[in-house]
Order: sequence, then structure tokens, then C-alpha cells
Amino acid sequence: MRCVFVQFRCQPGKTYAVADAIYEREVVSELYSTSGDFDLIAKVYVPDDADVGHFLNETLFDIPGIARTLTTMTFRAF
Repeated sequence: MRCVFVQFRCQPGKTYAVADAIYEREVVSELYSTSGDFDLIAKVYVPDDADVGHFLNETLFDIPGIARTLTTMTFRAF
């Protein structure tokens, strides 16, 4: 499994609805609200045999209320 972090900027007033929808899909291992440019951050484990872009598009990015995302790939945990 490959770990990626995905940040979500939500449309105004939609953060809680987006968070609920993400949580209901049971794809992320952790989900937090954040301050700054993005409203939420999720820790996602992508199967080794899956394409990261396709996996995220098919499992998360079609949720209504998401205005923008930022995906950070990880390489090594310390």
C-alpha cells in the first residue's frame, strides 16, 4: 500500500457535508479539518497495483462540494 495525503478545499458551507461523504466511503484511514488554504486533509492508502490518480478520482474526487484538491505523494516514513 502506498500512503498519500489529500487536501480538500470545499465550497463555502460544504465542509461538513464533504467530510461526511468522505468518511462514509471508507477509503481514508484518517480525516482531519484544517486551517489555512484547505479545509480537510485525508490520509489514504492506495493499493500497490492501483494507479493513484485513477484510484482517487474513482473513490473521492466526485464528491459534491469539493472545489479543489492537492495530493501529496509520500516516499518514506521516519
